[in-house]
Amino acid sequence: MHPKDVRYHQEHTWVRVSGNKGTIGITDYAQDALGDIVYIDLPEIDSSVEAGTEITEIESTKSTSSVISPVSGRIIEVNEELSETPEIINEDPYGNGWIAVIEMDNPAEIDDLLDASEYGKLVDEESK
Repeated sequence: MHPKDVRYHQEHTWVRVSGNKGTIGITDYAQDALGDIVYIDLPEIDSSVEAGTEITEIESTKSTSSVISPVSGRIIEVNEELSETPEIINEDPYGNGWIAVIEMDNPAEIDDLLDASEYGKLVDEESK
């Protein structure tokens, strides 16, 4: 249900770490709650972000929602495909629907995030 190779932020974003880089996206739960995604304002390359702060916004047919960065660092890549086809996030939130890659300032921040089991409990609580 929740991939085990990523860590989760309580604001329903995820990060998949490789060395000092983290690929970020929103969770399946988040994309489902948003509904059909129609636009994403991609973050600026080379911009610095702090863990727990907004890196961009996603617009859906239901609402506009902030995307919160699970880690701090500098954005080094964005998923340009989302400019033309933001619905990829709905179709594949943990794969082709990734949003940005961050060069992390402090990879130890990962330890503050939720694992798949802890995130599952959070979603269960919010679903009640």
